[in-house]
Amino acid sequence: MKIMIEYESSWRNSFLDGSNNEELPKKGRKFIASMTNLKKNENFIQREITLDTVMGILNRLIGDQRKLYQARQDDLYYFKAIEAVTSFMDTPSRINNNEMTYIRNMTGSTDQNSFTGMIKSNDLMFSSDYAAEFWGVLSLDFDDLCDFIIQNNKVESVIQLDPISVITRLELLNKEKAVLHENKVSEALLILNQHFPDANYLNAKGLVMPIMFYCSSLYLQLDRLDYDMDTAKTKSGGISGISKRGFTKKDFMNRFTSGDKKKIWGNPYIRKERIKGIGEVVSLLTKASGTLEVTIDISREKAKELENMIENAGVSSFYLGKKGLAYVSNISTREVR
Repeated sequence: MKIMIEYESSWRNSFLDGSNNEELPKKGRKFIASMTNLKKNENFIQREITLDTVMGILNRLIGDQRKLYQARQDDLYYFKAIEAVTSFMDTPSRINNNEMTYIRNMTGSTDQNSFTGMIKSNDLMFSSDYAAEFWGVLSLDFDDLCDFIIQNNKVESVIQLDPISVITRLELLNKEKAVLHENKVSEALLILNQHFPDANYLNAKGLVMPIMFYCSSLYLQLDRLDYDMDTAKTKSGGISGISKRGFTKKDFMNRFTSGDKKKIWGNPYIRKERIKGIGEVVSLLTKASGTLEVTIDISREKAKELENMIENAGVSSFYLGKKGLAYVSNISTREVR
């Protein structure tokens, strides 16, 4: 028996973690195709047609809409003895991996670099007696910052005291290049390691990232200043949106805005990576169109039975894999030779 299936624009990537062959978690499978997640190679998942795909289609064609793993668990699973004699040939006539596709994230994650609502510049973090000396750490150049860490100097330089000025300064500091782990930098690093032993200030090349020194220095000021610093701390004792190693704009601004964090409901499906000797490689969603030929080695009588079940179910079109459009173009009940 042969079943010919024509398909158009079948998506050949996966956007969720886990597997269709497993029971769904209580909160569903996690969306892993956000711009942030796609930076990790393991989250850019490419798919091909497999036997599971074919068996899922056959179950759909006879009207069984359960997930494949659920159908297989049924003692009366129709294809229990048929799976072993089922084979297929996928023949894509056209593959498109140059088209930018925008996908929606129904969980509604938040934008790391955006915020909503009015800005509350009169927050106590910017209007209290400690504010100028506390935030002034960010106005130091890196050499002076190391002196501050080592010698506990009083911070005389100032920065404009409002949320936008502070986050803008942090973003500029985040662009500063890594520096060598030597001389004054090594002394400062030793002190920071004593205060914050869980923080790692070195990158993969053993260089020091300046932004980590600046963020940790804010925590040093939190302890060093002779003021009541409770209004500068979160309930857990940290600084809103700032850790010892970096910052997150949305979390920082969340305290100083009247609105909620900005939701992201979708993003382009694209992965960019640099490969040594090649340069930047851009990977997009793959869409394929073509023909899927399913061969089932069963008797003609059994093939007629299956053909009747398919006709009675009346499934006119269906997804092949993820999205796309597919339909049965021909069924032959002749026995395989």
